[in-house]
Amino acid sequence: MMVPRLEASISVGGARRALARMFAAAGLDTPALDARVIVGHALGLDHAALAGAAERALDIEERERIAAMAARRLAREPVARIVGTKEFWGLPLRVTPDVLVPRPETETVVEIALAVLDRGGERARALCIADLGTGSGALLLALLSELPSACGIGTDVSESALAVARDNAERLQLAGRAAFVACDLADALAGTFDLVVANPPYVASGDLAQLAPEVREHDPIVALDGGPEGLRAYRALMADAPRLIGTGGHLVVEVGAGQAPAVAALFAQKQLLDVTTASDLAGIPRVLHIRSAARA
Repeated sequence: MMVPRLEASISVGGARRALARMFAAAGLDTPALDARVIVGHALGLDHAALAGAAERALDIEERERIAAMAARRLAREPVARIVGTKEFWGLPLRVTPDVLVPRPETETVVEIALAVLDRGGERARALCIADLGTGSGALLLALLSELPSACGIGTDVSESALAVARDNAERLQLAGRAAFVACDLADALAGTFDLVVANPPYVASGDLAQLAPEVREHDPIVALDGGPEGLRAYRALMADAPRLIGTGGHLVVEVGAGQAPAVAALFAQKQLLDVTTASDLAGIPRVLHIRSAARA
């Protein structure tokens, strides 16, 4: 890995600009943002302090630290993995190689889940939530942060991922309302839940090689690979949905771009279920809301 050089007299602001130019030339999507986050992390400065220190000259250790992190980004390692944290729903989550980096579009799951609870006047109730394939705990912890009377359980096949989720729950002072269990989706769960959420693996196995390097080379494959059609997890969720949500609960799941019709058709096979679709901020159908069908 080639480490870029920063000139000896460079300032904090100069380093940000230099990294932004490097990242733009390498075709990275958000070069200025990546540069700001990396320089700020390397120097231990938040956004405001970083701006205030813009004219200060960097010493050699600081230049080397920034250059080493820049080299990792130029090698297409995600910024969140370089700094070890990712913000989701306003919450700082620790991420490791054992978990997916939470994506902005996944916040749509939280938005829709809260919206359906609000429509039913359920937000203030002592709700029981399940997050299937919790990873870093992003969905469960975001919901618990918004629902102070709720408690929840997160499942994952990876014990290492569950350790990250537990740590995030502790850091966010939500551990008292969150439990975590190792299993595949809902296999170890009994009873019904008021709300079930999931962002399951949904990339078709044959498409994994086409993913961006930031995803393909750094996210755990078990959290990406959805089987030959990308629908393996949804078939399991469809089979479990009636027992998980009973007559009054909600199931809110993320789907991949272009998958909403196929996944909705799967759930529609269960005539006891109603399925509606919601789009993310980019206008892509991203989330399905499944609930028990109204009885005549």
